[in-house]
Amino acid sequence: MILSGNNLTGTLTSDLSALTALQYMDLSNNRGLTGALPSSIGNLNNLTFLILVSCGLSGPIPNSIGSLKQLFYLSLSSNRFSGPIPPSIGSLTNLVWLDLTDNQLNGDIPISVGDVSGLDKLVIAKHFHLGMNQLTGNISSKLFSPNMKLIHVILNQNNLSGSIPTTLGYVQTLEVVRLDGNSLIGSVPDNLNNLTSVSELFLSNNNLTGPIPNLQSMNVLQLVDMSNNSFTATDFRTWFATVQTTTLTSLYMENTSLQGQVPSNLFSLPQLQSVVLSNNKLNGTLNIGSTFSSQLTLIDLQNNSITNVSGNAGSNSQVELILMNNPVCVGSGASASYCRIQRINSTFSPSSNCTRSACSSEEIMSPTCKCAMPYSGSLNFMAFPFSNLNDASIYSSLEGTLMSVFTSSGLPVDSVTVFNPTSDENSYIRFETQIFPSGQVSFNRTGISSIGTLLNRQPPLLMNTFGPFYFIDSSYCCFEDMFARVKRSSNTGIIVGTAVAGSFLLVLLMAAAVYAVYQRRKAKKATTEQNPFASWTPEKGWGGIPQLRGARLFSFQEVKKCTDNFSEANCIGSGGYGKVYRGILSSGESVAIKRAQMGSMQGSLEFKTEIELLSRIHHKNVVALVGFCYDQSEQMLVYEYVPNGTLRDSLSGKSGVSMDWMRRLRIGLDSARGLAYLHELADPPIIHRDVKSNNILLDDHWNAKVADFGLSKLISDSLKGHVTTQVKGTLGYMDPEYYMTQQLTDKSDVYSFGVVMLELVTARAPIAQGKHIVKEVRMAMDTPNELQLILDPTLDTSLGGLEKFLDLAMSCVRDSSDDRPTMSEVVRGIEGVMQLAGINFDSRTVNNSATSGVTPIGGGLPPVYAR
Repeated sequence: MILSGNNLTGTLTSDLSALTALQYMDLSNNRGLTGALPSSIGNLNNLTFLILVSCGLSGPIPNSIGSLKQLFYLSLSSNRFSGPIPPSIGSLTNLVWLDLTDNQLNGDIPISVGDVSGLDKLVIAKHFHLGMNQLTGNISSKLFSPNMKLIHVILNQNNLSGSIPTTLGYVQTLEVVRLDGNSLIGSVPDNLNNLTSVSELFLSNNNLTGPIPNLQSMNVLQLVDMSNNSFTATDFRTWFATVQTTTLTSLYMENTSLQGQVPSNLFSLPQLQSVVLSNNKLNGTLNIGSTFSSQLTLIDLQNNSITNVSGNAGSNSQVELILMNNPVCVGSGASASYCRIQRINSTFSPSSNCTRSACSSEEIMSPTCKCAMPYSGSLNFMAFPFSNLNDASIYSSLEGTLMSVFTSSGLPVDSVTVFNPTSDENSYIRFETQIFPSGQVSFNRTGISSIGTLLNRQPPLLMNTFGPFYFIDSSYCCFEDMFARVKRSSNTGIIVGTAVAGSFLLVLLMAAAVYAVYQRRKAKKATTEQNPFASWTPEKGWGGIPQLRGARLFSFQEVKKCTDNFSEANCIGSGGYGKVYRGILSSGESVAIKRAQMGSMQGSLEFKTEIELLSRIHHKNVVALVGFCYDQSEQMLVYEYVPNGTLRDSLSGKSGVSMDWMRRLRIGLDSARGLAYLHELADPPIIHRDVKSNNILLDDHWNAKVADFGLSKLISDSLKGHVTTQVKGTLGYMDPEYYMTQQLTDKSDVYSFGVVMLELVTARAPIAQGKHIVKEVRMAMDTPNELQLILDPTLDTSLGGLEKFLDLAMSCVRDSSDDRPTMSEVVRGIEGVMQLAGINFDSRTVNNSATSGVTPIGGGLPPVYAR
């Protein structure tokens, strides 16, 4: 049931209980839906998604919601729910997403006591979004535990009291922590410093005391806000020496008892955008140095004791410096520009190259110069890593990500505009958004509902890049409805139409009855005949179905047994498609089982096609398909188990190892050979379409294997060398020519592999801080002495063949596909680089030492050898 944004009104009644087969329910952005959520919701035992964002619902959340044992995703944000959070939510053991933001909920955060459940039981949940409510009481130490998978803990703007529990520091998966706007007291636990994956930390507007927390190990922090607390007086230089992150964009330490001189090296952090240190006891001379961040736009030091400004701190037009109510602004210095507030709020609005044309009063000119009626609303980010909201690259990146999400989902969207950013009192960043229809002037109801439910499900590509958010729409005015056209017709037409319809009504009813019986029989027969799996059973054999080359058919019970009933202990990965489990077959072979979740499953014909494609692939540098399961409404693919994770994990340090230049070149060669096989030797040839470092797996000898063929395309039937197809792939790796023309070629894979090559050298993500790795490397190569700054700092400074490797990578990412090499040419190019580096690229030598070129970070053996 997907009816998001359809201007529904009325109440939800107990009749909901009749929809016992319902699995997905999204009624979001229907503010005319009022009243209580009926307790009969608990009868929908098959429900996996319940999304009711921005309706007009009120009253308590019924305790019966704990009966929805299959529930995976629960989002009730931006309503008027009141009363306590039902403890029964803790019995939803499959729940991954819990969002109750922006309601009127009160009472404690429920914790299990005896037989009564609590939120501490949600050990596989990744999201606790409980901000902007009226919750009270302490945050119990039982709420968090080391076996939790949480990445977001958002509890801001409540009335929570007591101290921050030390158990929060045990949840190593955390990426965003928001505890701001409460009444928390005591010291910040020392072990919060252990949360090495946290990128955004909000502790502001509490009553915290003790020392300002040490951030030494939190080396991926982007935003820190600890303003308005009662920390012990601390010398800024001493505290800042503990900050090891080079990713910091925003530092907010207003009214935190900082004293002493501001260190100039603060401003040289390469990603820094905003520094707010007002209302402290900072003194001495302010010097931002000559090598301050090129992204720095704001330094707010008002109400301190700064006596002097040196260097170009006060004259640089890029940086807005505010020093009001400091000694430097007394007397003759009072006229300086930094002695008055000049801050200008972000008013970024979209630019347009369109020639103005006559659009109607309801129509707006789209970025592609078409008059249309866009679907408008706001994206409200609960955590947003960027503070310079006048940076045009943020908007282009956000718009590009949205378009990638819409396009890959097949939605009728022509273009997207985001503009007019605002920061509310909760430090949530809001972007006004316009989504323009494709091929028509306005959206129909299905289009609006599809867009709404996609955004309400938080597409990983969008959330992982910009942070968690919720979408609030503006009621759509312009549905293309048949009923609206009928209403506009003349009364005469209605009378005539009614008379004619009445004359034939009896005949039509009789004909419909006969036709219905006929169609029912025909549909039943067609279902049996068209099911491509109808004869794929152990009892019937393969029949006339094309023989699969080595792929085995598994029953659901076999897969269930080898994964220990799909236990969380065997879960080794997850994504939008579902989860991946490690399993042990009866033969003792280790396998990886990719299990599609409801909502991401393909049709049976598409699933059969993918299996046939995968069964054709046999190469040492491509992950092999062992078999599949199509049983009990399940779709599962069984692959060989590749134990050392993804290339991305190893480059980022997440896997706990560091790879030298030799190993990286060998991984590049392995991957290139796998792709060259797909393009030139597979029968028929295959375009992967989603080449990225997350789809390159490393085996127990650290050899690379190309994986995940969910988006792949056969090219045997193309006489033009390309396949015209819907654009799909991953932002940052996607071939821009394919994106613009929708013509997919093997050179699209070459472009994506070129991005992977740049990752091997820099260890950077393809898009970081709104900047694309291709542009960053190109600029560094064109500027003397800049290249060394962009290389992975864990690599040695002397890398044999580096220049040739980068030239090869940049040839792969040329704008025109005709100018890019083939994958075979890439293979030969990497072999040439390895010869320059003095490395034997023969595969027999590469495999001689399992750990050659791989060094554990922090000592010990890599995980696969420690087992």
